[in-house]
Amino acid sequence: MSDTSDTPQGPRAILADDERLMREQLRSRIAEVWPELQIVAEAKNGLEAVELVKEHRPDLVFLDIRMPGLTGVEAAKQIAQLPDDDDWLLPEIVFITAYDQYAVEAFEQGVCDYVLKPAERERLLVTVERIKKRLALRSGEAEPEGPSTGTLQQLLHSLSARVNNTGGAPQYLQWIQASVGQTIQMIPVEDVLFFISDEKYTRVQTPTVEALIRKPIKELVDELDPKLFWQIHRSTLVNVKAINGISRDFRGRQLVGVRGLEEKLEVSRSYTHLFKGM
Repeated sequence: MSDTSDTPQGPRAILADDERLMREQLRSRIAEVWPELQIVAEAKNGLEAVELVKEHRPDLVFLDIRMPGLTGVEAAKQIAQLPDDDDWLLPEIVFITAYDQYAVEAFEQGVCDYVLKPAERERLLVTVERIKKRLALRSGEAEPEGPSTGTLQQLLHSLSARVNNTGGAPQYLQWIQASVGQTIQMIPVEDVLFFISDEKYTRVQTPTVEALIRKPIKELVDELDPKLFWQIHRSTLVNVKAINGISRDFRGRQLVGVRGLEEKLEVSRSYTHLFKGM
Protein backbone atom coordinates (compact mmCIF):
# COMPACT_ATOMS: atom_id res chain seq x y z
CA MET A 1 0.00 0.00 0.00
CA SER A 2 1.44 3.35 -1.01
CA ASP A 3 1.84 6.18 1.45
CA THR A 4 -0.76 8.89 0.80
CA SER A 5 -0.13 10.93 3.92
CA ASP A 6 0.97 13.94 1.87
CA THR A 7 -1.80 13.61 -0.71
CA PRO A 8 -4.87 15.82 -0.19
CA GLN A 9 -7.81 13.60 0.69
CA GLY A 10 -11.35 14.11 -0.57
CA PRO A 11 -14.50 13.91 1.57
CA ARG A 12 -15.14 10.61 3.32
CA ALA A 13 -18.42 8.70 3.25
CA ILE A 14 -20.14 5.63 4.66
CA LEU A 15 -22.68 3.68 2.62
CA ALA A 16 -25.46 1.74 4.38
CA ASP A 17 -27.92 -0.52 2.53
CA ASP A 18 -29.04 -4.06 3.39
CA GLU A 19 -28.97 -5.05 -0.29
CA ARG A 20 -25.45 -5.84 -1.51
CA LEU A 21 -26.30 -5.24 -5.17
CA MET A 22 -27.70 -1.80 -4.33
CA ARG A 23 -24.51 -0.91 -2.45
CA GLU A 24 -22.40 -2.00 -5.39
CA GLN A 25 -24.53 -0.10 -7.90
CA LEU A 26 -24.50 3.10 -5.85
CA ARG A 27 -20.76 2.83 -5.17
CA SER A 28 -20.16 2.50 -8.92
CA ARG A 29 -22.37 5.50 -9.75
CA ILE A 30 -20.72 7.64 -7.07
CA ALA A 31 -17.29 6.79 -8.49
CA GLU A 32 -18.47 8.12 -11.86
CA VAL A 33 -19.91 11.44 -10.68
CA TRP A 34 -17.73 12.15 -7.61
CA PRO A 35 -14.41 10.29 -7.95
CA GLU A 36 -12.83 12.31 -5.11
CA LEU A 37 -15.34 10.93 -2.58
CA GLN A 38 -13.88 8.11 -0.50
CA ILE A 39 -16.27 5.33 0.59
CA VAL A 40 -14.41 4.37 3.77
CA ALA A 41 -16.86 1.72 5.00
CA GLU A 42 -20.14 -0.03 4.15
CA ALA A 43 -22.92 -1.19 6.47
CA LYS A 44 -25.67 -3.78 6.02
CA ASN A 45 -28.04 -2.26 8.59
CA GLY A 46 -28.66 0.84 10.68
CA LEU A 47 -26.85 -0.40 13.78
CA GLU A 48 -23.68 -1.05 11.78
CA ALA A 49 -24.00 2.38 10.18
CA VAL A 50 -24.08 4.15 13.56
CA GLU A 51 -21.05 2.20 14.82
CA LEU A 52 -19.11 2.90 11.61
CA VAL A 53 -19.87 6.61 11.89
CA LYS A 54 -18.50 6.58 15.44
CA GLU A 55 -15.37 4.79 14.22
CA HIS A 56 -14.63 6.65 10.98
CA ARG A 57 -16.16 10.11 11.65
CA PRO A 58 -17.09 10.66 7.98
CA ASP A 59 -18.25 13.82 6.22
CA LEU A 60 -21.23 12.09 4.61
CA VAL A 61 -23.49 9.07 5.21
CA PHE A 62 -25.71 7.36 2.65
CA LEU A 63 -28.55 5.63 4.54
CA ASP A 64 -31.16 3.32 3.07
CA ILE A 65 -34.46 4.42 4.62
CA ARG A 66 -35.74 0.85 5.09
CA MET A 67 -33.24 -1.50 6.74
CA PRO A 68 -33.77 -4.38 9.20
CA GLY A 69 -33.25 -3.83 12.92
CA LEU A 70 -32.77 -0.09 12.75
CA THR A 71 -34.18 1.94 9.87
CA GLY A 72 -32.12 4.56 8.11
CA VAL A 73 -34.22 7.25 9.77
CA GLU A 74 -33.67 5.80 13.25
CA ALA A 75 -29.95 5.46 12.48
CA ALA A 76 -29.89 9.12 11.40
CA LYS A 77 -31.51 10.08 14.73
CA GLN A 78 -28.74 8.30 16.63
CA ILE A 79 -26.05 9.83 14.42
CA ALA A 80 -27.54 13.29 15.04
CA GLN A 81 -27.03 12.73 18.78
CA LEU A 82 -23.32 11.90 18.52
CA PRO A 83 -20.95 14.45 20.05
CA ASP A 84 -19.06 16.68 17.65
CA ASP A 85 -15.96 18.73 18.35
CA ASP A 86 -13.53 21.15 16.70
CA ASP A 87 -12.06 18.32 14.58
CA TRP A 88 -15.32 16.75 13.37
CA LEU A 89 -18.82 17.94 12.56
CA LEU A 90 -21.76 15.58 12.33
CA PRO A 91 -21.98 14.15 8.81
CA GLU A 92 -24.31 15.22 6.05
CA ILE A 93 -27.14 12.71 5.48
CA VAL A 94 -28.30 11.32 2.14
CA PHE A 95 -31.25 8.93 2.26
CA ILE A 96 -31.50 6.07 -0.22
CA THR A 97 -35.12 5.28 -0.99
CA ALA A 98 -37.44 3.69 -3.52
CA TYR A 99 -40.32 5.85 -2.30
CA ASP A 100 -40.89 9.29 -3.82
CA GLN A 101 -42.96 10.55 -0.88
CA TYR A 102 -39.93 10.36 1.45
CA ALA A 103 -37.60 11.76 -1.17
CA VAL A 104 -39.68 14.84 -1.93
CA GLU A 105 -39.93 15.81 1.75
CA ALA A 106 -36.21 15.31 2.34
CA PHE A 107 -35.38 17.37 -0.73
CA GLU A 108 -37.80 20.22 0.05
CA GLN A 109 -36.63 20.55 3.65
CA GLY A 110 -33.14 21.22 2.31
CA VAL A 111 -31.37 19.82 5.37
CA CYS A 112 -30.46 16.50 3.78
CA ASP A 113 -30.78 14.88 0.39
CA TYR A 114 -31.88 11.65 -1.21
CA VAL A 115 -31.07 9.12 -3.91
CA LEU A 116 -33.88 7.16 -5.54
CA LYS A 117 -33.35 3.46 -6.22
CA PRO A 118 -31.92 2.54 -8.62
CA ALA A 119 -29.42 5.41 -8.58
CA GLU A 120 -29.53 7.28 -11.89
CA ARG A 121 -26.50 9.29 -12.92
CA GLU A 122 -28.41 12.55 -13.65
CA ARG A 123 -30.24 12.62 -10.31
CA LEU A 124 -27.12 11.62 -8.41
CA LEU A 125 -25.29 14.57 -9.97
CA VAL A 126 -27.91 16.92 -8.49
CA THR A 127 -27.41 15.34 -5.06
CA VAL A 128 -23.63 15.56 -5.34
CA GLU A 129 -23.70 19.27 -6.21
CA ARG A 130 -25.99 20.01 -3.25
CA ILE A 131 -23.78 18.04 -0.86
CA LYS A 132 -20.61 19.72 -2.15
CA LYS A 133 -22.17 23.13 -1.45
CA ARG A 134 -23.12 22.12 2.09
CA LEU A 135 -19.67 20.70 2.80
CA ALA A 136 -18.11 23.93 1.50
CA LEU A 137 -20.45 25.92 3.74
CA ARG A 138 -19.46 23.84 6.77
CA SER A 139 -15.77 24.39 6.10
CA GLY A 140 -16.26 28.12 5.65
CA GLU A 141 -15.39 28.04 1.94
CA ALA A 142 -18.82 29.31 0.88
CA GLU A 143 -21.41 31.78 2.11
CA PRO A 144 -24.94 30.58 3.02
CA GLU A 145 -27.54 31.13 0.32
CA GLY A 146 -30.25 31.75 2.88
CA PRO A 147 -31.61 30.55 6.23
CA SER A 148 -32.61 26.91 6.60
CA THR A 149 -36.39 26.61 6.91
CA GLY A 150 -36.28 23.16 8.46
CA THR A 151 -34.07 21.22 10.79
CA LEU A 152 -32.77 17.70 10.44
CA GLN A 153 -34.43 16.89 13.74
CA GLN A 154 -37.84 18.00 12.45
CA LEU A 155 -37.45 16.09 9.19
CA LEU A 156 -36.44 12.89 10.99
CA HIS A 157 -39.52 13.06 13.19
CA SER A 158 -41.73 13.35 10.14
CA LEU A 159 -40.00 10.61 8.16
CA SER A 160 -39.95 8.29 11.15
CA ALA A 161 -43.73 8.53 11.49
CA ARG A 162 -44.10 7.60 7.81
CA VAL A 163 -41.64 4.72 7.87
CA ASN A 164 -43.30 3.21 10.95
CA ASN A 165 -46.77 3.69 9.44
CA THR A 166 -48.05 5.25 12.64
CA GLY A 167 -50.57 7.43 10.81
CA GLY A 168 -52.09 10.65 12.10
CA ALA A 169 -50.32 13.51 13.82
CA PRO A 170 -47.47 12.64 16.24
CA GLN A 171 -48.32 12.86 19.93
CA TYR A 172 -45.81 15.02 21.80
CA LEU A 173 -45.28 15.52 25.53
CA GLN A 174 -47.63 18.07 27.07
CA TRP A 175 -46.42 17.87 30.69
CA ILE A 176 -43.10 17.25 32.44
CA GLN A 177 -43.12 15.51 35.82
CA ALA A 178 -40.09 16.94 37.60
CA SER A 179 -38.49 17.16 41.04
CA VAL A 180 -38.49 20.61 42.62
CA GLY A 181 -36.79 20.32 45.99
CA GLN A 182 -38.60 17.55 47.86
CA THR A 183 -41.77 17.78 45.78
CA ILE A 184 -42.89 16.55 42.37
CA GLN A 185 -44.44 19.14 40.05
CA MET A 186 -46.29 18.83 36.76
CA ILE A 187 -44.82 21.47 34.45
CA PRO A 188 -46.55 22.37 31.16
CA VAL A 189 -44.06 21.76 28.34
CA GLU A 190 -44.93 25.11 26.73
CA ASP A 191 -43.69 26.87 29.90
CA VAL A 192 -40.21 25.33 29.65
CA LEU A 193 -37.52 27.73 28.41
CA PHE A 194 -34.86 25.06 27.91
CA PHE A 195 -33.64 21.60 28.88
CA ILE A 196 -29.94 21.05 29.59
CA SER A 197 -28.34 17.75 30.62
CA ASP A 198 -25.34 16.64 32.59
CA GLU A 199 -24.29 13.02 33.11
CA LYS A 200 -27.18 12.02 35.40
CA TYR A 201 -29.94 14.61 35.24
CA THR A 202 -31.64 17.01 32.88
CA ARG A 203 -32.40 20.48 34.16
CA VAL A 204 -35.83 21.84 33.29
CA GLN A 205 -35.89 25.65 33.35
CA THR A 206 -39.06 27.74 33.32
CA PRO A 207 -39.31 31.50 34.02
CA THR A 208 -39.97 30.73 37.69
CA VAL A 209 -38.88 27.15 38.38
CA GLU A 210 -35.68 25.12 38.04
CA ALA A 211 -36.38 21.39 38.21
CA LEU A 212 -34.65 18.07 37.53
CA ILE A 213 -35.67 14.96 35.60
CA ARG A 214 -33.82 11.72 34.85
CA LYS A 215 -34.67 11.68 31.14
CA PRO A 216 -31.70 12.37 28.83
CA ILE A 217 -31.82 14.83 25.93
CA LYS A 218 -31.66 12.04 23.33
CA GLU A 219 -35.01 10.73 24.63
CA LEU A 220 -36.60 14.17 24.97
CA VAL A 221 -35.74 14.95 21.34
CA ASP A 222 -38.14 12.22 20.23
CA GLU A 223 -40.89 13.21 22.68
CA LEU A 224 -41.03 17.00 22.17
CA ASP A 225 -42.48 18.92 19.24
CA PRO A 226 -39.45 19.79 17.06
CA LYS A 227 -41.21 22.94 15.87
CA LEU A 228 -41.25 24.20 19.46
CA PHE A 229 -37.93 22.85 20.77
CA TRP A 230 -34.71 23.09 18.79
CA GLN A 231 -31.68 21.06 19.69
CA ILE A 232 -28.71 23.45 19.72
CA HIS A 233 -26.18 21.16 21.41
CA ARG A 234 -26.05 17.45 22.19
CA SER A 235 -26.98 18.38 25.79
CA THR A 236 -29.38 21.30 25.15
CA LEU A 237 -32.91 21.85 23.83
CA VAL A 238 -34.32 25.39 23.74
CA ASN A 239 -37.88 26.64 23.35
CA VAL A 240 -37.89 28.58 20.07
CA LYS A 241 -40.40 31.07 21.47
CA ALA A 242 -38.06 31.84 24.39
CA ILE A 243 -35.08 32.87 22.24
CA ASN A 244 -34.47 36.61 22.47
CA GLY A 245 -31.13 36.95 20.69
CA ILE A 246 -27.95 35.35 19.35
CA SER A 247 -24.46 36.60 20.23
CA ARG A 248 -20.86 35.38 20.06
CA ASP A 249 -18.29 35.03 22.81
CA PHE A 250 -14.58 35.90 22.52
CA ARG A 251 -13.90 32.44 21.04
CA GLY A 252 -16.45 32.98 18.28
CA ARG A 253 -19.00 30.50 19.63
CA GLN A 254 -22.68 31.28 19.15
CA LEU A 255 -24.64 31.88 22.34
CA VAL A 256 -28.44 31.88 22.62
CA GLY A 257 -30.06 34.43 24.89
CA VAL A 258 -33.22 33.27 26.69
CA ARG A 259 -36.11 35.56 27.57
CA GLY A 260 -36.03 36.70 31.20
CA LEU A 261 -32.70 35.06 32.06
CA GLU A 262 -29.10 36.28 32.02
CA GLU A 263 -27.83 32.76 31.30
CA LYS A 264 -26.60 32.07 27.75
CA LEU A 265 -26.80 28.69 26.02
CA GLU A 266 -23.93 27.52 23.82
CA VAL A 267 -24.66 26.41 20.25
CA SER A 268 -22.42 23.57 19.05
CA ARG A 269 -21.01 23.80 15.53
CA SER A 270 -23.37 21.18 14.11
CA TYR A 271 -26.38 23.40 14.92
CA THR A 272 -25.12 26.86 13.94
CA HIS A 273 -27.08 26.61 10.66
CA LEU A 274 -30.28 27.12 12.66
CA PHE A 275 -29.37 30.76 13.18
CA LYS A 276 -27.91 31.68 9.79
CA GLY A 277 -30.80 34.03 9.07
CA MET A 278 -30.77 35.69 12.51
